[in-house]
Amino acid sequence: MLRLTLAQMRRSIGRLAAAAVAIGIGAAFLTATLLAGKVMTRAGYDAVTATYAKADLVAMGDFTPADLETARKQPGVVAADALQVSGLQLTSPLRTVWQPMLAAATDPRLSSLTIVDGVAPTSPGQVALDPDALERLAVGVGDEVTVSWYVWGDDDAEPVEHTAQAQVVGEVADSAGAWSQYGGAGLALDSDLRAWMDGGQDITAARLLIAADDVATARDQLTRALPDAEVVTRDEAAAATISEMSGEGNALLMVVLGFAAVALLVAALVISNTFQVLVAQRTRTLALLRAVGAVRGQLRRSVVTEAAILGLGASALGVLLGGALTQVALSLAARTDMSVRLPSRIDVDATVVLVPLLVGTLVTILASLVPARAATRVSPIAALRPADAPTVDDRAGRFRLVSSLVLVVLGLVTLAGGATLAVLGAGDPMGALGIAMLGGGVSFVGVLIGAVFWVPKVVSWTGRLVSRTGPSARLAAANTLRNPRRTAATSTALLIGVTLVTLMSTGAVTARASLGSELDTRYAVDVMVSLPDGEGDLPASAVTTIRSVDGVDQVVELTSAAVEVDGTEVRVMGLDPADAAVLRRPQLLSALDDGTVVLSEQQEKLVDGDLSTLTGEAGSAALTVLRPGIGGSDVLVTPSTLASLDAAPRSSTVWVSLDGTRSAVDVIQDVTDAFPGTALQVDSGAVEREQYTQVIDTLLAVVVGLLAVAVVIALIGVANTLSLSVIERRRESATLRAIGLTRRQLRATLAVEGVLIAGVGAVLGMGLGVVYGWAGAATVFGGMGPLRLAVPWRDLALVMLVACTAGLLASVLPGRAAARTSPVAALAVD
Repeated sequence: MLRLTLAQMRRSIGRLAAAAVAIGIGAAFLTATLLAGKVMTRAGYDAVTATYAKADLVAMGDFTPADLETARKQPGVVAADALQVSGLQLTSPLRTVWQPMLAAATDPRLSSLTIVDGVAPTSPGQVALDPDALERLAVGVGDEVTVSWYVWGDDDAEPVEHTAQAQVVGEVADSAGAWSQYGGAGLALDSDLRAWMDGGQDITAARLLIAADDVATARDQLTRALPDAEVVTRDEAAAATISEMSGEGNALLMVVLGFAAVALLVAALVISNTFQVLVAQRTRTLALLRAVGAVRGQLRRSVVTEAAILGLGASALGVLLGGALTQVALSLAARTDMSVRLPSRIDVDATVVLVPLLVGTLVTILASLVPARAATRVSPIAALRPADAPTVDDRAGRFRLVSSLVLVVLGLVTLAGGATLAVLGAGDPMGALGIAMLGGGVSFVGVLIGAVFWVPKVVSWTGRLVSRTGPSARLAAANTLRNPRRTAATSTALLIGVTLVTLMSTGAVTARASLGSELDTRYAVDVMVSLPDGEGDLPASAVTTIRSVDGVDQVVELTSAAVEVDGTEVRVMGLDPADAAVLRRPQLLSALDDGTVVLSEQQEKLVDGDLSTLTGEAGSAALTVLRPGIGGSDVLVTPSTLASLDAAPRSSTVWVSLDGTRSAVDVIQDVTDAFPGTALQVDSGAVEREQYTQVIDTLLAVVVGLLAVAVVIALIGVANTLSLSVIERRRESATLRAIGLTRRQLRATLAVEGVLIAGVGAVLGMGLGVVYGWAGAATVFGGMGPLRLAVPWRDLALVMLVACTAGLLASVLPGRAAARTSPVAALAVD
């Protein structure tokens, strides 16, 4: 039987290729997912270990400078340094920048930065900077920069600014990307950093890096000398840090593995249809084998063996494809400017190879069991007679119908319950999310189980509309009902992918619509420009300069003064209600007038009731309190009200709205660069909103890209279904040709059939996806504020276009196969 099985596989190589593509894509998807997980882990490990340089030991805890000196005195310790990122304000004749700084290492093994020009700081008043900082400051090695810092006195005293001159003695490079998340870092002596950061006060560090000549002795001594610290090797410290972050990483990996499971599920449906095609083609061969003595078990094993060989071979190709694609992705990523450094090569181990091979082979074998059973069910005599195509009377059992209804109803009730709990804010949000996900999964399983009952009916209703366009369309509509089970299985395979794609798209647009209002309130102003300490006046040309920046829409200057609000001194700003158009939602300040005061979310606690007394140097006023929920820490009144409280308010803040033509980050950079001699504090709500939007769009793009694999596999199933339809209706097609149906009309019949199956699956999937997307959005975002349901019309139109086009393309090869056989030859078969 093995030789016969191999011979049959050679004869059916074209048909098996379609199933092999489905299996290979699923296996490649799974392989790429596993490799991506390893890449993420490796990248995280490398990023963490890079910050530890080549330290032999890492002490983790809360360390003072005294603890550092204690560590340096321990036996076996060669050198010890604190790992602490500080920030300095550096000023050159042209510009002021904020620069992250590290303490210069006392041993080369403890330095995560390398000197590429000049030397490392060795004396007080020396710094080494990264290339970006040198470029922004327009200085080089040998030049001087000014370091500025503030020392705070008593509670009522104003901070005192101090400055010092520092010489740039070197240029550093972060070759390992240890500090890429900070945009680079520089070096200075530890004593200088302590003095410049907080007037010489002790600064604690969470890590100590240790270089040792005897690691075991040093570790033991450090553990005794620093009893509250945990002393570990560099690799153990990196592993601990990765373990703290692994929850999110593992969650992401599990989500991607879930998409791989969806792809393999859809592939299983396609494989099952493919083997049904093969069994239909071999009906007479199988019957002859039964007649000459082959038992049912041998035929069943033959089909299963064929599936195992196909699954193993296709999975092996999928493993190679997945590995190659991942390597190409890494190579392309290496050429881009990424904040996270990725490994240059994939790390292949037994898990990456064996898991996709076993899963792909097992899925193929399981998918072949039903066709294998069908191949052995017919008696030899019955099989030798011409096989009639299944008819619309092929119905599923009552138990399946009842099970489907129970799962759908129970799942929808559970889903609605979880969403309701989330919207009302009752109980644990994660618990509500878990309940909703369980309900959604159960109801979707019920929909899939009952698809054989309702999908053919939907196809029938749709076919009645299509049949009015001509005889080819009428034939196509009738043919889709010849085998309800197979039509349902094919549409279901496409329905799964389209449902998930639509779910994510609907959830994304609903999230954008729902979060948009919340973000516009929380980050009411696109850009706020002020002085870092909140004191003094902005340059007189600030408004004109900012307005000239490309991408800026409106600029409004606000005055401010120190005012007591019910006994608490805060900074109050004056805003003309006519200038409220600078806000994302001007209606938030529609009630602002001379008799009111607006409190932000952070300042609402200042006032208990609806009235508040504001007292300034020039007088006081009793005002009605407004709480529009604006984010930030601002207290707003009208300019005239502020003038009655303080006779000389300062021009300290500028609010800016953007026109959306440029990235908010680029506009912020241009605004900062427009004041090279002044250190301004630029806060941007637009950047925050832009980041939220980018996160949603990026996740949506990744998810839709992953789910598109399932849709592609499902469309292969459409082609297989049409191929089986051609085999079953060979006599019918010949008869139609004999009575005048042209080849073109016959191909058109199959084209309409393909579009009908794909279109119905896509429409049903989109409907389910919208419902599940709304429910998911209500569960995740309902407790955050008003929920605004939205429909991704553009995405739905694109999905429908792709599905119908693919269904049309899937009919090309089956249509050619049906049309190229002459009527006489076809009628002579069987």
